[in-house]
Amino acid sequence: MTELDVPMLQRRLAEFAAARNWQKYHTPKNLVAALSVEASELVEIFQWLTPEESARVMDDPDRASRVTDEVADVLAYLLQVCEVLGIDALAALDAKIDRNERRFPVGEGS
Repeated sequence: MTELDVPMLQRRLAEFAAARNWQKYHTPKNLVAALSVEASELVEIFQWLTPEESARVMDDPDRASRVTDEVADVLAYLLQVCEVLGIDALAALDAKIDRNERRFPVGEGS
């Protein structure tokens, strides 16, 4: 199996959309709306589970499959948003962690 990376996955998503002539629909507004819908579908799986049940959700093959699919959908739309807006997702996350480490130093509030 080939090593996966963000730019390669973004290219695959772009090629998939281009082959179907969907680029015209992939505006930031539409992609963010779709991201929200997919995130809500992920939430729906967990909505009425107890904390204990939610911790074991991957033990049920049917639920595990649904969770995996929804996580993939959320990630796909997030990567497409980043591609359209020119955001390096990994650099953005790295910078955000740096900011959070400064905002929430170890030992404060714990």
